[in-house]
Amino acid sequence: MHDKTGQGMTVSWRGRALRGLAVVTALAVLPVIAITAPAAPAYAASYPSWQDVQSAVANVNAAQNLANQVAAQIAALTAEVARTQQVSQEKGEAYGKAQDAYDEQVLKTQKLQDQANAAKSEADKAKGVADRLIAELAKPGGGNLTTSLIAKPGKASDLLKKWGTMSKLTESSKSIFDRASQLQGTAQALTDQAGEAQKELDTRKQAAEAAFKEAQDAAVAAGAALDAENAHKTQLEAQLVVLKEQRAATEADYQKGLAAQYGAGAAGEVGPNGYARPAAGPITSSYGKRYHPIYHVWKLHSGTDIGAGCGAPIYATHAGTVTYSGWFSDLGNYITIDHGDGTSSGYGHIVNGGLLVRVGQQVAPGQQIARVGSTGGSTGCHLHFMIRINGNLTDPVPFMRSQGSPIG
Repeated sequence: MHDKTGQGMTVSWRGRALRGLAVVTALAVLPVIAITAPAAPAYAASYPSWQDVQSAVANVNAAQNLANQVAAQIAALTAEVARTQQVSQEKGEAYGKAQDAYDEQVLKTQKLQDQANAAKSEADKAKGVADRLIAELAKPGGGNLTTSLIAKPGKASDLLKKWGTMSKLTESSKSIFDRASQLQGTAQALTDQAGEAQKELDTRKQAAEAAFKEAQDAAVAAGAALDAENAHKTQLEAQLVVLKEQRAATEADYQKGLAAQYGAGAAGEVGPNGYARPAAGPITSSYGKRYHPIYHVWKLHSGTDIGAGCGAPIYATHAGTVTYSGWFSDLGNYITIDHGDGTSSGYGHIVNGGLLVRVGQQVAPGQQIARVGSTGGSTGCHLHFMIRINGNLTDPVPFMRSQGSPIG
């Protein structure tokens, strides 16, 4: 069967699959989720097989897993970006403080140098005055006061006055010279200290600047990696949409194939995990110990009774091989299907003439295999549905719920 367009053209499910492949290829994603055109199904060449459905689901699951990995990587990168930005900020703070200390030290050093220059100028002036006074005293006769008084008795008072003034000037000059020398020495010492401190600050500034740059580069790299992963995520999400659409189309065409082969209403809806409800109707009796309505004794009820009407379709709950199809004591007409993964399903009380599959036949999930009846130990039409895991009975209700296809 094909889907007809308004122009009378036909588009098969395989054509949609190939178009999906073209879109996915255009997205240039990893080969792990590449799509291949499924093989033609054995039972209906125009429709996908259950294997095709499984392949489509596997493609979606692989893409989803990859998308989840990328999402986790994005979360890790986001944390790394936050960490590197924090480190960059801390290094920037240290760099800024080092720069401030450096600038302050430059001003302090300049001030000290100005003070040293002023002290040197003052010392030079004092030295000049002292040198002139010494030169005056060094003139012939200038250094002997007695000789001067004898040679020039009329100017004794002037000589004494001049000598007294010069003595004071000499003492003052010496004091100024000594003070200037002291200031100059102190200023030089401070200048030397400031120079050493400035060198140390310069070294620390360079180290802080290098650390800041390293942290900044790390933050930029982390941000770039995050951007790349976000772009990858967008790509994967787009691909996932295509794959999900293809899976939905494949599953829908699979259902059409079942309906075409077994008749309208003879195909069960298959859930996301490949399981179909075996019959439609409420649960009328649960799995476990119960008082038997016919034999009036307490005994194990090996399955779950589903109250479907007489003649209602019974579907294979999962893909597998029919291992029994016939009469089975109290279960009346009965079918067992081995699902090949350690699980098997059983279907009891099938109406006479309602066994639609034979032993050894491969069945697909949702394929009609029988019709509801009331054969064997039964009080009315219903399906007795059983699940075994590794040969052991289990409650079908939680099992089917865990498979995404609840019953009842």
